[in-house]
Amino acid sequence: MSTRNQTEKAVQQIERLRDLIRHHDHLYYVLDAPEISDGEYDGLLRELRRLEEQHPDLVTPDSPTQRVSGEPSERFQTVRHPVPLLSLGNVFTDEELEAWERRAMNLIPGEAIDYYCELKYDGLAVALTYENGLLVRGATRGTGVEGEDVTANLRTVRSIPLRVSGENIPARFEVRGEILFPIDKFEELNREREERGERTYANPRNTAAGSVRQLDPHITASRPLELYVYSLGWAEGDVPETQSATLEWLGQLGFKINPGNRKASALSEAISFYEDALEQRESLNYGTDGVVIKVDSFRLQRLLGVVGREPRWAIAYKYPAEQATTRLVRIGINVGRTGALNPYAELEPVQVSGVTVKMATLHNEDYIRERDIRIGDIVTVQRAGEVIPQVLGPVVEARTGSETKFLMPKSCPECDEPVVRREGEAIHRCVNPACPAQSYELIKHYVSRPAMDIDGVGESLVKQLLEAGLIRDFADLYDLKVEQLSALERMAEKSAQNAFDAIAQSKERPLANVIFALGIRHVGAETARILAERYGDMDALAAATQEELTDIYTIGSVVAESVYSWFQNDENKALVEKLRDAGVRMREDIIRPVGDLPWTGQEIVLTGRLTELSRPQAEEIVRSLGGKAGRSVTKKTTLVVAGAEAGSKLEKAQRLETEIIDEDEFLRRVEEARQ
Repeated sequence: MSTRNQTEKAVQQIERLRDLIRHHDHLYYVLDAPEISDGEYDGLLRELRRLEEQHPDLVTPDSPTQRVSGEPSERFQTVRHPVPLLSLGNVFTDEELEAWERRAMNLIPGEAIDYYCELKYDGLAVALTYENGLLVRGATRGTGVEGEDVTANLRTVRSIPLRVSGENIPARFEVRGEILFPIDKFEELNREREERGERTYANPRNTAAGSVRQLDPHITASRPLELYVYSLGWAEGDVPETQSATLEWLGQLGFKINPGNRKASALSEAISFYEDALEQRESLNYGTDGVVIKVDSFRLQRLLGVVGREPRWAIAYKYPAEQATTRLVRIGINVGRTGALNPYAELEPVQVSGVTVKMATLHNEDYIRERDIRIGDIVTVQRAGEVIPQVLGPVVEARTGSETKFLMPKSCPECDEPVVRREGEAIHRCVNPACPAQSYELIKHYVSRPAMDIDGVGESLVKQLLEAGLIRDFADLYDLKVEQLSALERMAEKSAQNAFDAIAQSKERPLANVIFALGIRHVGAETARILAERYGDMDALAAATQEELTDIYTIGSVVAESVYSWFQNDENKALVEKLRDAGVRMREDIIRPVGDLPWTGQEIVLTGRLTELSRPQAEEIVRSLGGKAGRSVTKKTTLVVAGAEAGSKLEKAQRLETEIIDEDEFLRRVEEARQ
């Protein structure tokens, strides 16, 4: 394969992984409804990171490896974290942990490193802000940059002190911890619900998250939630200089600290902590999925800094994924909204970590062939969370000879049209634009929360509307009448009116939502936002050339080709016109008057390596204050923020006599602008 073909294949693989990870980020962090296991998610992220390391020129700021995953729910007021809550990198073996240590030691040669070891909790991360000793705000982690204000709910958690007292307490500070639902209390709750004939909850983690994110604080108060504090987020005043001393101090203030935390003077001691934790895992009354190993000294943490979305000074050593064996009864095919044929395994029900598993992912034909997975095999399924697992492979010695090899269908199972597999792609696709399965999946995508957020129009209603012939595409939703909806089976008049009203309200969704809702291949929510900001008008986007799109920072050639091709299709053009005629927003209105934000009118360019913030975090701060995050230095550039190893942009700024500041000054001005 030529170098060009290899690069194009890598681009396609990277874009596919990014969209898939963003999809699962949304399910996990926003909807509290994950579809894949932690181990499977980690595998996707590790594969994306591997590809990006092989092709560093393909790394973009909006990649899941470069940002803190995830989005805040719209049900609560959004709050901005003064200091982002970062994500942790993962390792799964002693060798990977040792490699992490070597990378850290290479950055701080000659320094002696002490570690602090903690359990990695399986709950909901929160940040608590105290002013003058009083709890004033509690927020969820959200994206890490923004979260949800759940203060009223967190005040009901009895292990959270409403007031702290002691000597030399900072005027303002933030603590971070994990909300957990004790396992014995969770089992008791499920028994009570079962006796009342109510649906039982899936697992303690999601129940803890759902309890905190209730709109009614009384429901939260009825749940026996606990908080374990694991770090100090920030403080205005003097605080201890190590993680171990800080947690001891927070314990003295009244916060619940895990008594099993341990300091380690060598990595071998940290590995021993991991082995002990793994052995004791089943005896704990709360969920854990690994241990966290941190450099103890805050001075060394600052020297090591952050790369992308992860601190260099901390790592999560994850427990092995749990496994079980069962029979693979059938391999089914699901047709996605872009025509992708996705194989999945139907299994004889098997218990894995107390959850009955009936289906598992199989990814694509190559995955099945490489592992020689056959229908009728006894297979090993892996699960590290409480969701759909992954089939690892067959138990070959258990074969009887009756097993059959899987063959990808040559025609679409939904419309019987030919299936194709393009060169360089791992996915087979149905190329029939009228395929009913694609229409169904595309309309489901259109009405989903991250797209047009049409509440009350779910999967079953979409299926009914299609089967009744009331709609053929998502634009037809806007022609529906209340009478048509109420005539459907199991659709009460009030539900019909609510669905009708929700469809009408969706016309006012921002342009970024509309672009994302169109279902253009490779265009996720973040890419849609970038396109909306760049063009501000659907007509302008539709008229953009492929070359113009490619020139947009973070928009690669594959995405540009996909967007351009979509708008060249006559059926898609007609679909946009139907949306326009229905009154769907086609322009991005200015929400705030000019001058409403402190940096309105400023174009700020970031260059070089930042230590306190990742590039996407810094750019998001610029935008949040009304400024524009510029991609190149021009005469219009107001300010250049230069980090370490800044190159040609810094030189050009010097030639143009543009104001240049370092990261510390940038952070000072940010704080000043927010006051």
